[in-house]
Amino acid sequence: MTAQPAHDQLVTDRSLLSTKAYGTGQHLAARQSLYQWQTPSHDLPGIVVNELADVRGAVADVGCGNGKFVARVRDDRPDLNVLPVDVSPGILGVIPGAVVADIQQLPIADGAVGAVLALHMLYHVEDQARAVKELSRVLPPGGIAIVSTNSQNDKRELEQLWRRAAGDVLGIQEGPARVQLSARFTLEDAPAILGTVFSEIRTIPLPGVIEVTDAEPVVAHLASYEAWADKMGVPFRETIERARERVNETIQAEGAFRVACLGGILVCQAPDR
Repeated sequence: MTAQPAHDQLVTDRSLLSTKAYGTGQHLAARQSLYQWQTPSHDLPGIVVNELADVRGAVADVGCGNGKFVARVRDDRPDLNVLPVDVSPGILGVIPGAVVADIQQLPIADGAVGAVLALHMLYHVEDQARAVKELSRVLPPGGIAIVSTNSQNDKRELEQLWRRAAGDVLGIQEGPARVQLSARFTLEDAPAILGTVFSEIRTIPLPGVIEVTDAEPVVAHLASYEAWADKMGVPFRETIERARERVNETIQAEGAFRVACLGGILVCQAPDR
């Protein structure tokens, strides 16, 4: 296997993912919470439930994280048998029926589930081609995989904020880029990667603008990357605090700090075999 670039190794390091990054739900919750201030507000779990309208039997949520989608599907579709799966035992917490497993080798029989979810997680997988084959393997012909990720243009204002704050701390114009999780599996790349296995792919784009009048949600989002702090090339905490100051300066000058978002959900149909 070809050696992974350094960024890829950071994002796919299973030991780091199951401990510092997702040992608990704290950092994931901080990233999720920023979307409370997005307009329009997208009900992602609701969209997923709607896409499961024709599914019967079992659904696997692979990389289920803190169980946000598991809980919603179980509430809205109690007729479905939802199997939560994640590589990190810690983040699974008390999610009933959760299984610790890797998407690259799922403990699920061929064609055993009517749908499989892989939501904002495929960028953490070392061998994406193998993972996509596994998603297809556990589905019957016509079964669906629901996948989500962000665009390569998503939240660029946060990247600019980080680099300028890091530059301030280092005494240069712009500091190094932070670790960007979605970069290994963007909304633009996803159809080609998924299309190697799935016969039909439909993309649901989810654009929006986050607008905050308090720096804390933005600071919490940036701070949620603490697991990679020693790999970012800057004093992490000092950069976070300088970012806070910059956000407050923008709020004072413009009334709000704004971030343009673009994520999306891809609904993929398993081919006839």
